[in-house]
Amino acid sequence: MEPIVIAIGIVLIIEGLPYFCIPDQVKEISKKIQEIKSSSLRIFGISIMILGLILVYVARRYIPY
Repeated sequence: MEPIVIAIGIVLIIEGLPYFCIPDQVKEISKKIQEIKSSSLRIFGISIMILGLILVYVARRYIPY
């Protein structure tokens, strides 16, 4: 359970960095996202999830604890 909590904490830190470092640019990007088709966002989202799954698999398989 501890690695899951640590992983979630790291994700939250990474997700919060843009809002802290470049809040004005985040607002502009948010406006531009409205113009992107939903299907394109879904493809991007599933691609990122697959990449994350591959990274977790590689880390668990080839990097010893």
